[in-house]
Amino acid sequence: MSLTDPTLRSPLADDPTQAWDLEPLVDGLGPDGVDAYLERADAIASELTGSRGRIADLDADGLLAFMSRMAELTDLVGRAESYASLWFCVDMNTPSRGALMQRVEERSTAMAATLVFFELEWAVLAEEQVDRLLSDERLAFCAHHLRSVRRYRRHLLSEAEETILTEKSPSGRSAWVRLFDELETEITVDVDGSAMALEEALSRLHDPDRGVRQGVAEGVTQGLARGIKTRAFVFNTLLLDKSIDDRLRRYDNWLAERNLGNEASDESVEALCTAVRARYDLAQRWYRIKAQLLGLDRLADYDRVASVAESEAQVSYEEGQAIVLDAYASFSPEMASLARRFFDERWIDVPVRPGKRPGAFSASTVPSQHPYLLLNWTSTRYDVLVLAHELGHGLHQHLARDRGVFHQNTPLTVAETASVFGETVTFGRLLATTTDPADRLALLAESVEGTIATVFRQTAMNQFEALVHTERRDVGELSVERFNQLWTESQTEMFGDTVEITDGYRSWWSYIPHFIGSPGYVYAYAYGQLLAMSVYARYEDEGSSFVPRYLEMLSAGGSMSPEALGRLVGCDLTDPHFWDGGLAIIERRIDDAEAAARAAGRL
Repeated sequence: MSLTDPTLRSPLADDPTQAWDLEPLVDGLGPDGVDAYLERADAIASELTGSRGRIADLDADGLLAFMSRMAELTDLVGRAESYASLWFCVDMNTPSRGALMQRVEERSTAMAATLVFFELEWAVLAEEQVDRLLSDERLAFCAHHLRSVRRYRRHLLSEAEETILTEKSPSGRSAWVRLFDELETEITVDVDGSAMALEEALSRLHDPDRGVRQGVAEGVTQGLARGIKTRAFVFNTLLLDKSIDDRLRRYDNWLAERNLGNEASDESVEALCTAVRARYDLAQRWYRIKAQLLGLDRLADYDRVASVAESEAQVSYEEGQAIVLDAYASFSPEMASLARRFFDERWIDVPVRPGKRPGAFSASTVPSQHPYLLLNWTSTRYDVLVLAHELGHGLHQHLARDRGVFHQNTPLTVAETASVFGETVTFGRLLATTTDPADRLALLAESVEGTIATVFRQTAMNQFEALVHTERRDVGELSVERFNQLWTESQTEMFGDTVEITDGYRSWWSYIPHFIGSPGYVYAYAYGQLLAMSVYARYEDEGSSFVPRYLEMLSAGGSMSPEALGRLVGCDLTDPHFWDGGLAIIERRIDDAEAAARAAGRL
């Protein structure tokens, strides 16, 4: 059966109110509006190139004029790129959508190549001159951004080299990432004779019936087997591409560039990963408890996320929306009011459809517009927490829009704070209204598993990345079997002897897009989860008096460093033992789940 069979479409798929409205991004002009914005951006880029060789001569007035025009250009390109990429995400099978996205990337890249000179000239200015210029309050809208740019000065190449690398990017790394995305979209999974999207199949691993889970897992493995050599080749190519970039730019290790972008030191990230790996016993403890709950001697990999409830609760999108809005209102009516706009004004694309990008995300777009959320709603309780998570991102992005295009977005490590916080508030609200012992157990189990997935599994995936990047550099191209071995090695470290890794699961690295599009990204989930749990603990201690400081942190966007943002809510991110507090919260959550299991007579 083909995935395009209309019987496989979500009931929401044909409801226009559940599809996002992208037209505000381009003033209702559709693809023609994209080209119009790029024309205007091209004119500004041409104007700005007149400053080549003269950045060192700019006074505060001159820098203000330059950066103001740069902000206009960034807004125009950002709107065009957002429209093209979001239009493509919901239908990756239509050639015209892919062609528009490629055209936008090529034209925006050409503009970026003409402006390479600015960051190079800015990076070599004396610190005293930079301090003098940025002391002008009129430049506050771009000051942190301009200081952050200078962090890369040791890794910049000559203007000619930077221009070549920039111009070739659409036919290089970006092209390989797009190819992987399209290959992944074509993966179908056969379940009981019906073909379904990978995303929907993975959601069925929550099913309480072990036979269903095992069958789905076998179907996923078979689906991944088709085309795995091609996806492995794409991965190998990008591993090599990154190793060349890192060598040319003089990065000390495979993760150094990501850490610099996150405004985090290599040492602090290593401390985080070491702290989490040292507490893999927490994940293993939960897997032993879960085996008892499921009546098994030992979990198999396809049992990890199984529901411990008697049956899997089905939650309609309308019910999920009400739950999340209620949760946000319990914390801050201001946030709930803003959250409602996402639903009422069609800022969310909800249903599973053929050709739609798997997963979920929030796209910040540009401050002159608003964020958009992508979901793939499959009517599970897990979808409710995904909605709460992505809405947290969207609210963060929207609250920070007054900071402008240079400061709206935060480093990845802080970007997860609002999303995890919103998810935690929603979970707390659900738990507070749940009195039945069996239902409380199910909720607590889902929470523990979500935390394990975010903190421990993402750290294990970071370790997998470290292994493959290192081996690609030291040994050479990896075979599919070698990828499988290194994936199994990193997963086994986390599972210990508590989870059996089946032969099929060894290839499941091959569908994870973060490895391809955002190398080194995944540790930010653990960072953000532990930070958010500490922030939530502050909220529990302080109550409503905490809310204004939290909103201040979100509204600050990326206008200050992660350490400074943490201080706004009383968190010291420079303390090497900071992560221990979040890990202790996870341990208490497991204690609560175990107690709930005993109260429900399951242990």
